[in-house]
Amino acid sequence: MVLKDGLLPLRPMNTQLKRFKTIGILEAISFLLLLGVAMPLKYMMDMPLAVKYVGWAHGVLFMAYIVGLYLAADEQKWGFKTIALGFIAALLPFGPFVFHRGH
Repeated sequence: MVLKDGLLPLRPMNTQLKRFKTIGILEAISFLLLLGVAMPLKYMMDMPLAVKYVGWAHGVLFMAYIVGLYLAADEQKWGFKTIALGFIAALLPFGPFVFHRGH
């Protein structure tokens, strides 16, 4: 379907689980950027602003991940164990990638 202006309409994500997976991937990437790029820039190149901005973005994405985890768990009727694993995954650099592969 094409609109009058020639643009395709944005399709909303159908489920909380899809939103959660998207947020999880973004959160994991931001964590890896924080640890692998911003922190070395701060301590090796004396560039603390990298940590400030990447850290801020990661913090926002982390909070969105936790909210998304709650909403996806409610929608999918996940038990305590799955929710706990999802939370622990957010604390590990590659955790959300591994968690989302199984869910």
